[in-house]
Amino acid sequence: MNQKLLALACLATLALSACNKPAEPAPAPAPAEAPKAAEPAAPAPAPVAAAEPTAADAAAFAGTFRGTVPCADCEGIDTTLELKADGSYALSRSYQGKGDGSPSKSDGTWTAEDNGKRVRLDPNSKSEDDSLFEVVSKDEIRMLDVEGKKIESEFNHSLKRTAAAQ
Repeated sequence: MNQKLLALACLATLALSACNKPAEPAPAPAPAEAPKAAEPAAPAPAPVAAAEPTAADAAAFAGTFRGTVPCADCEGIDTTLELKADGSYALSRSYQGKGDGSPSKSDGTWTAEDNGKRVRLDPNSKSEDDSLFEVVSKDEIRMLDVEGKKIESEFNHSLKRTAAAQ
């Protein structure tokens, strides 16, 4: 009977020790540091430059773009495109050396496509086709053909952002 009691006591001790969480070792004390000579302050990290606004962010990309683009039967087309933060646009084209000199005007809505790499102008007049522009940078857009491809030409098809009025 003593052997049974002894075996039962061993099992109980083993069971109780399995339920107890082992004590975590205390962290080792940090070694004492000797006083250091004054060190020059580390240079502050360079500020992170703000990302350039893309056409996908309409409010940040909105602005006025101007340039003279090629014309098949005139000296050039003076073009002003105002992309407004509300998603609307106003386009003015003046054909050099043609007509009475008054610009043709159109308006509509603009949207960003292809993750902000392209801008589509959707005119309010349904007799006009959509126009596409490649976003070259925050300050330049370039006309694309009707299929959204680059126009292969030696002539300039870019419009540049104008300085904001003060």
